[in-house]
Amino acid sequence: MTRRTEWPDSAGFGSAAGDAENRSRRNRGAAPEEDGAVRDGGGSLPSRAGSGPPRTPEEQARAICLRLLTGSARTRRQLADALRERGIPDEAAEEVLARFEDVGLIDDAAFADAWVESRHHGRGLARRALARELRTKGVDSALIDEAVGRLDAEQEESTARELVARKLRTTRGLDRDKRLRRLAGMLARKGYPEGLALRVVRRALEEEGEDPDLLGHHLPDA
Repeated sequence: MTRRTEWPDSAGFGSAAGDAENRSRRNRGAAPEEDGAVRDGGGSLPSRAGSGPPRTPEEQARAICLRLLTGSARTRRQLADALRERGIPDEAAEEVLARFEDVGLIDDAAFADAWVESRHHGRGLARRALARELRTKGVDSALIDEAVGRLDAEQEESTARELVARKLRTTRGLDRDKRLRRLAGMLARKGYPEGLALRVVRRALEEEGEDPDLLGHHLPDA
């Protein structure tokens, strides 16, 4: 992969909201807000430490989004769904979501990059599985293609080999066909195509001394 995007942690995301808003204020020639200050009107983002309950739908929407983003990064669609579930009017939700995009608190491209980086290296998921997960989170298909496209075929196969190498020991003692099904099935669940899965598993079993002529080129019947 050619670009690495840092995944925001839960401890830093709340301060990121204030930092982004302060940068926006400086660009407009206004002074940064003090930490914990309550900001109303003018499209500013409220602090999580507000002194009273939000009054307008926009204030409620801002508070909801900040609370959700403090836990983890979210896509625009995820936040829009959360606002709709809480009864925020569409017009107010759209205004707040657009504002959050302006200050960089919603960035679906960065979310997709970080998701691919985290889930591929952490869970070994292949491009197909990663794309499926991002679609369920409402990421635009063009952004998905761009993020997933940074995983090339060589990297995907390398990760598949590592997964099989870690799992191989636990299959020793099983018959050949069962080992082949179990290892290839593990890769299939992580989104690897059947052809790639079989090639990687056959190579690993051959290196352990299995006869390549007995391994076949298709999964044996269950």
